[in-house]
Amino acid sequence: MSLKSYLDYLSFEKKYSQHTITAYEKDLEQFGLFLMDEYDLEIQNASYPIIRTWLALLLDQQLSSRTVNRKVAALKSYFKFLLLIEQIDYHPLSNHKSLKVSKNIQIPFSKQEVQQILNASYDSEDFESVRDLLIIELFYVTGVRREELINLRIENVNLLSRTIKVVGKRNKERLIPMLESVKFKVEAYLLLKESIETDKRPELFVTRKGDKLYPGLVYRIIKSYFSKVSQKVKTSPHILRHSFATHLLDEGADLNAVKELLGHASLASTQVYTHSSMEMLKEVHRNAHPRSKKD
Repeated sequence: MSLKSYLDYLSFEKKYSQHTITAYEKDLEQFGLFLMDEYDLEIQNASYPIIRTWLALLLDQQLSSRTVNRKVAALKSYFKFLLLIEQIDYHPLSNHKSLKVSKNIQIPFSKQEVQQILNASYDSEDFESVRDLLIIELFYVTGVRREELINLRIENVNLLSRTIKVVGKRNKERLIPMLESVKFKVEAYLLLKESIETDKRPELFVTRKGDKLYPGLVYRIIKSYFSKVSQKVKTSPHILRHSFATHLLDEGADLNAVKELLGHASLASTQVYTHSSMEMLKEVHRNAHPRSKKD
């Protein structure tokens, strides 16, 4: 059974993101090499004890529990597919329990840190400066995922209604409102974009050479700007998305409304962002309540 058939299944049937498909492909290829080198076996012939040996090897290599669990998820998904097409008659990981992962509460950027960047002066004629600040503002104003921003097409940016249409996980589309201030920045950016392009790309954001953006560049843009105003260890596009959700909740936004804006399938995913809001409330309570003050 070719790996390509499985990857096509993930893409066209399960509607997985390209990021997930690529990660699963690498995980399966890694496990396949291990099986051939150590046991001269194909993946469909792997037993649970052999899989456990591989997982133990990964942990010996100091891989995190979260990373190992993702590799297990890739194997589970592949075996489930093999069962579906009747290439195997039992699932070797059916009773496997995932490793425990410590819950790290991600700290969002403060409102002051975000405003410090967005209110800073910049060269309005420099393409990269205009693009980078628009990227940061769109992340913060709309809460989109990195992949959604990279794939955002000009035709899906409606300046008249001040909305953008993004394609999220499982190819689900959603409309997200923009602020009036962002509308004018998009218009200014599009003029600069036209001046650098030889072949006009359909995506809103491009590199200085006119090529499509890529994940590493977007990550570097966020890190470059926020490392100047924030002492946080992690400065990434996801932290900006996290900040978007947390700041909305801090200002009293309805949890279900935030869920729709983020494109979450379940409310449980959105509730993760309430932790930061609760920490802020605890701080206010601790500082203001008479009983918390020491003599």
